[in-house]
Amino acid sequence: MPLPDSNIPWPPPRMLPALKAMSTWDAWYGGDPDRLSSLYGGGATGPLAKPVQYTDGWAGRISRWWWGTPPAEGEQRTKVHVPLAGDICAASADLLFSEAPNLRVDDEATQKRLDQYMDDGMLASLQTAAEVGSALGGVYLRPVYDQALRDRPWTDAVHHDRAIPEFKWGILSAVTFWRTLAEDNGIVWRHLERHEPGVTFHGLYQGTPSKLGRAIPLEDHPATAGLATRVNDQGAVETGYGKLAVSYIPNASSRQWRGIPALADLGRSDLEGLEPMLDTLDEVYASWMRDIRLAKGRLMVPNSMLQSGGPGRGASFNPDREILSGLEMLSRADGEALTIVQFAIRVKEHEDTANHWIDSIIRSAGYSAQTFGRGGDVAMTATEVGAKERRSLTTGSKKQLRWRPGLARQVEALLALDAQVFGARVTPQPPDIEFGDSIKEDMATLANTVETLFRAQAMSTQTMVENLHPEWDAPRVQAEVDRILTETGKKVPDPMQLGELV
Repeated sequence: MPLPDSNIPWPPPRMLPALKAMSTWDAWYGGDPDRLSSLYGGGATGPLAKPVQYTDGWAGRISRWWWGTPPAEGEQRTKVHVPLAGDICAASADLLFSEAPNLRVDDEATQKRLDQYMDDGMLASLQTAAEVGSALGGVYLRPVYDQALRDRPWTDAVHHDRAIPEFKWGILSAVTFWRTLAEDNGIVWRHLERHEPGVTFHGLYQGTPSKLGRAIPLEDHPATAGLATRVNDQGAVETGYGKLAVSYIPNASSRQWRGIPALADLGRSDLEGLEPMLDTLDEVYASWMRDIRLAKGRLMVPNSMLQSGGPGRGASFNPDREILSGLEMLSRADGEALTIVQFAIRVKEHEDTANHWIDSIIRSAGYSAQTFGRGGDVAMTATEVGAKERRSLTTGSKKQLRWRPGLARQVEALLALDAQVFGARVTPQPPDIEFGDSIKEDMATLANTVETLFRAQAMSTQTMVENLHPEWDAPRVQAEVDRILTETGKKVPDPMQLGELV
């Protein structure tokens, strides 16, 4: 199915509920206070700045959140944001790609090329994709290339809020990516890129913020001019790869979209449902900071003690002046002229409340508090760490179930593109993927365990080396086994097995 040829609404109406939710998650993930205030309508001032707060429905509810409350008239905005949402998304990426995954194939030339991909920045791309996918509910991976930049293709991540996917039986069958190239006087230039099995369509459109507009030649904009010579008369580029070159990786199973057929296969953000708690946490910290501001010592000074600055310049009092001139004034009944105002800072109350909400948010997101350093930096064994981080490790394992097949399909497409465009002598195939272990035993503990099993004759020399060095490949393991057997004399033939001497 080629790209649209009519002035249709854009983005398509069926995607608007999901895109609206992604915009909210993105605001919390980005952590910009101005954007949060604008999102919930808390940027206006004045007694009638929030009439929507008195209405029913979703808009009225969120406007009554703390971020939806405008500052009092005459006061500056002093709201505080705690970037816990961004920390949650970063932790999700760390659980998956704190270490490079092992991509294994049988073909030696293909294996060497896969190692080059990983060394050439693929791990960094996967880390970024996993973090954004955690925030928005999913991410798309596609192979791209530019012979002027690199001598091999690489993996590019397309964010969830810039894609219109199509699914069949829960499997991505086609997808249309779009990007806004320019906006000028209400005219919006968009580039659409539609992926289908074996082919990619490119189109340039000139429309409005809500309408796609009319299709115009690709060469009319510098960003797409280079594609004009590569597409056929239908705006298509043959990929030479019979399957869909794009992989969709959902972050988790959908909850709020499961009853909407057009959105049921979309993933779920780690921040879904946490917005009210994140809003409350920010309110707690803002209240804490308000106590600190109010606790600054203040002096109530009689008007007679103010020093005139001259006509039209008002009066002032310098509390840091060491010697004060005698002033004509009436004394208070208690004989004191100055009143000191000093409010208490409720540190314990605010700290306990903040910790409660932080732990609740982390737990609801599917992670352990230990993952975020809550519990101190006490030295622990890997077994103890695993016990404390069980919830995080379980969440990471579930995410691996979704990343493994999607990443395998992406690597296969990357190899196919490498062979077609760059002439690489590789065999396109999905690799076996083994994710890195984010929790490892220290070498001393591991060595003691291996020694005990080896002395009990419950472990061979090869298994011992594999356990001590899980990152080594098979040839390196075998070479180390041969060296150990030679040094220990176990390669010397047993004279009792040589037979009778003649």
